[in-house]
Formats: sequence, C-alpha cells, structure tokens
Amino acid sequence: MQLDRGYMPPIPEEIRWGFWDGIGPGDDALGPLRGKRVLAVGSGPGHHVVHLAREHGALVDAIELSPTQHRRAIQHFGDVRGVRFMQGDAVEHLRTAEPYDAAYAIGTLACNDPHYLLPALGDGLGSGARLVFSALHTNLHGHGPSSVVVPRQEMIRIRDQEPIPLQMWVLTPQLWEDVLVDYGFRVEAIELLRAPEADNPVVVQLIRARRTSRT
Repeated sequence: MQLDRGYMPPIPEEIRWGFWDGIGPGDDALGPLRGKRVLAVGSGPGHHVVHLAREHGALVDAIELSPTQHRRAIQHFGDVRGVRFMQGDAVEHLRTAEPYDAAYAIGTLACNDPHYLLPALGDGLGSGARLVFSALHTNLHGHGPSSVVVPRQEMIRIRDQEPIPLQMWVLTPQLWEDVLVDYGFRVEAIELLRAPEADNPVVVQLIRARRTSRT
C-alpha cells in the first residue's frame, strides 16, 4: 500500500496484488473488463485505475477516502477517458450507485470492517459480478491471520520513512470465505502470494469471489 504523498507510482503493465512484481495472476484475476462498470475501492493515486481503463476498456469509478490521494489522482489523471475519480466513503457511494459489473481492492478492503463494507458491496454489485481483492495474510514479523473478525494494528511502511500504524482485518482464508458467503458472495479461489525472497515471511491473500444470483 503506497501512502507516500510525494511519490506517484508509474502506470503498471499488470496489476500487482501484493508487494512484488511478477507474483500472482495480474489482470487475469479480474476477467474480461471491456465496457464493464468497475468499482475500485480505495483507488489511491489512480495508477491501477488508469491501466484498466486504457488497456482493457473498463469504465472505472475510483472511490478514495483520502482527500490527498484523490487530489493527486485528479491532478495526474483527471482527463483520462473511462475513469471517474471520487472522494468519499465507498459504502456511502454504493447506497446510490447503479450496480457494478465488478469491484476490486488492492490491500484496501481489509482496512475496513468486513461487516460494514461487504454488505454494501453485496448490494452494489450485480448478479454474477466479480469481487477481487488482496489482503495481508502473514506480516513482516511472521504473525499469521486471526480466526475472529477483529482488527489489529499493523505497521505500514512509507517510502524512506518510518512505518506508521494502521488498523487492519487480517483474517484466515476460511474466515474471509465465511463472511463473504454471509453477505451474498460465492468464493471461487483464494491464493497465497509469497515474497520472492526465502527469508521474507510476508504473505498476501488474493481472494476471488462472485456475487450470487439475486432471488
């Protein structure tokens, strides 16, 4: 998760779900996107959003809570076709938005209470819509996920600065599946993305789910 306000990441050639290039499935995790309405939850500086719009023809609504990150995205990419940058809370946005064909989050979904965000995503995605997100599994100290839905403090590193504390929900794959099912999703796959260095204990989960058909 890049929180440095003075750094603009380059537009990627593939989505990087974890912290390392070349680890994981990249754009393939989202499936075909051309002409589809996609919600980016916690879009940060907007570089992934622009990639999906330019390379895949997606129509992306990028919602970001941080006013600073939102301003950076607008300044750099405000004129990119197929992208709409919005500042605010994703749950509030989903209450009035038209249903989306897909939604994704790179590390940011797990910074929200699943019991707050997942119901809104369940209501805001159409039947069969994909939800793909990455979440921390094992941290830098080797601490693994929790088996209860409670937040814990993790340290997030900023470029060339001391790490800062952040509340995160670091859940086991089974617990993520349980809460997703509770809010109308079917989990299709959960993949563990491991650091390329043998001595790096960090592991990231990549979770792929679909909104079940509405009755």
